[in-house]
Amino acid sequence: MKFKTNAKCGGCTSAILKAIEPLAPASAWEFDLASPDKTLTYVGDAPVPDASSVMSAIEKAGFKASVLS
Repeated sequence: MKFKTNAKCGGCTSAILKAIEPLAPASAWEFDLASPDKTLTYVGDAPVPDASSVMSAIEKAGFKASVLS
């Protein structure tokens, strides 16, 4: 599962990872800030978290997210 975000720096990624940690540990996610979409990808072994829950948690942290196909 891959999300487009508006993260811009390490502080942004830390805040987002903290917000989504209840859904999956931080080690289960990878950020690519070099990508034009500032992607957040789920790379964990456990079942994939619900996309709407992930987006909601990110938005509650003050950022934007949308699912990339």
